[in-house]
Amino acid sequence: MTKADLIENVYMATGFSKKESAEVVEMVFDLIKETLESGEKIKIAGFGNFVVKEKATRRGRNPQTGDEIKISSRKILTFKPSQVLKGAINGE
Repeated sequence: MTKADLIENVYMATGFSKKESAEVVEMVFDLIKETLESGEKIKIAGFGNFVVKEKATRRGRNPQTGDEIKISSRKILTFKPSQVLKGAINGE
């Protein structure tokens, strides 16, 4: 599913214009992005949790040359689905 598909589904379900539907979808994505950028986690009941985690600096290896390299610290985004979502996916 693409963002355009989401906009279309919001348009069909709410009766908003396509422009209004696009604005709603964009606002939701912007809010999610801003919340995660600030380091907060997002819990959506019945769906799951989005959490930003810190990865420490570590040593790695270049698979082509075998040389050791330094992998810099970074932030990663993780998603953990809720039991409700897991059940829905598994047909329970």
